[in-house]
Amino acid sequence: MNLKKIKIGGLETPNNVFLAPLAGYTNAVFREMCHGLGAGLTFTEMVSAKGLTYDNEKTKDLLFITPSYSGIKACQLFGSDPDVIERAAKSAAVAPFDLIDINMGCPMPKITGNGEGSALMNNLPLASKIISAVKKSGKAVSVKFRIGLDDNSIIAAEFAHMCEDAGADMITVHGRTRDKIYAGGVNFKAVSEAKNAVKIPVIANGGVFAKQDAETLISETGADGIAVARGAMYSPWVFAEITGKPVPDKKLLIVKQIEDTRSIYGERFACVFMRKMVAFYIKGMPNSSTVKLNLFNCASCEEVKDTLISVDL
Repeated sequence: MNLKKIKIGGLETPNNVFLAPLAGYTNAVFREMCHGLGAGLTFTEMVSAKGLTYDNEKTKDLLFITPSYSGIKACQLFGSDPDVIERAAKSAAVAPFDLIDINMGCPMPKITGNGEGSALMNNLPLASKIISAVKKSGKAVSVKFRIGLDDNSIIAAEFAHMCEDAGADMITVHGRTRDKIYAGGVNFKAVSEAKNAVKIPVIANGGVFAKQDAETLISETGADGIAVARGAMYSPWVFAEITGKPVPDKKLLIVKQIEDTRSIYGERFACVFMRKMVAFYIKGMPNSSTVKLNLFNCASCEEVKDTLISVDL
């Protein structure tokens, strides 16, 4: 794909291959690793605006940034109250970030049931007020959303236009409807319609697991860039493959991720988290089922590393 810089308000990314926000996965160590592999922009997990205004420590922990991270700092907030999300955007916890992304695409019932995430696609006036409220922070603002709630309500172009009018500096369009969750193919046509409806940068998201997927997504939608989500969970080195960087030794890369995660988040979290991550990394490999069983019996990070070393990557 054609690599290029993306201007987001007063910011400029080094390329147009981004790591999408992933709840439960895009912690500080994973973001830094993906950035080092070539991701031009990375986002935190989605963070509750309400949790930030309540000064919730667990919520604030999601915003941790490694001191050595050198990229643009981007966080993702979710909420359905313009006043609350404005306070969160102006809070001390969000102050270190250069860019705020607003989640208007999460399809999970525990989020949509509160009128948040993709539920906002059913209320454009409220969505517009939320974007305008976050813009009052003075930071660059982007919005991530889906093409619609279902196949009978594809509103990607209309929603994109609303985002731009409300002040968004960039949008990311997930090319599936809410009811599909992550199943089925990406609707290239709907993403293309969103791209053609606005002048701000449009990032296409959905179905990128390899370099060819990125090429297809760009060529079929005309988007300015792509965002990798679940594909990064299975092979974070996909960023190197897409951007033309050398792919490092995968085992050494993962061992460093284990050690850095333990250093920042502690032994217990790191062991549980990295058991999951290594299980993703070995998916489809010979004897992966047996290795997964061994992984989930690991009681320490050292045992996770020993199990990893026994696998051919």
